[in-house]
Amino acid sequence: MKIMTMNTHSLIETGFRQKREWFAQVILRERPEILALQEVNQTMAAPVLDAGAVGGYRPCPKVEVPLKEDNYAAWLAERLAGEGLAYTWTWLPMKVGYDRYDEGMALFSLLPVAEAESFRISQADDYSNWKTRKVLGIRTGEPQASWYYTVHMGWWDDGEEPFDRQWKILNEYLDEKKAGGARVWLMGDFNSPSQVRGQGYDRVTGDGWLDSYELAERKDSGVTVGHVIDGWRERPSGEEVQKGMRLDYLFTSKPVRVLSSRAVCNGDREPQVSDHYGVMIETV
Repeated sequence: MKIMTMNTHSLIETGFRQKREWFAQVILRERPEILALQEVNQTMAAPVLDAGAVGGYRPCPKVEVPLKEDNYAAWLAERLAGEGLAYTWTWLPMKVGYDRYDEGMALFSLLPVAEAESFRISQADDYSNWKTRKVLGIRTGEPQASWYYTVHMGWWDDGEEPFDRQWKILNEYLDEKKAGGARVWLMGDFNSPSQVRGQGYDRVTGDGWLDSYELAERKDSGVTVGHVIDGWRERPSGEEVQKGMRLDYLFTSKPVRVLSSRAVCNGDREPQVSDHYGVMIETV
């Protein structure tokens, strides 16, 4: 089974049309069963898209912002379906991005989807506040029943929306899922470099979450950001940035055999399509 996460940067990327096509080609080749995406945008002023005409779309409950015609996830789903790779997918608008986009997250699944849900982990609950943070999840049906969540966390040192407070809300919510016996996958952009001790990465693993990269039998350097990007420009650009950071993770609530973990779309095997690299793991 293949699982992938990617902060797409989507419509914000220079030359995004070419880059999203490159990304679609990667998905068509690798065919991950689960695909978790962050910074999945649409232009706020774009015409509304008829959601009923979009194949595989499963609306997330309590979502009030409609799909627009240039929604990155909708384009990707239709592009893949046109090549015979039909996903069930859902999208969650989370906040206004760059003053012109509905910025959100998406989950794609080749496994049967039993339900979708979302919840807020930030104190901020203002759609116009760029620090508003939510989490999107799906539960797959048999034979591989699990919860999969895509996240985009705040920063450890944010005085208004610190990582630690968001994590506490998130982890306590997911404790209920774990208590019921389900395997939970937590995937996305955590804005916490793995090499910085005493911050976000240590907080997550300290609460018992297993890093699929560390479990992997074969792996690369793990770097998912190789340069200074938005959100990090005002922060110290020390050794962790110069050597590259691992900010994007796939955590699991239960031990699992991970055959491999590698960065995708990092300019090596595939073209770079975002300011982040994706991560893909293969499990037994």
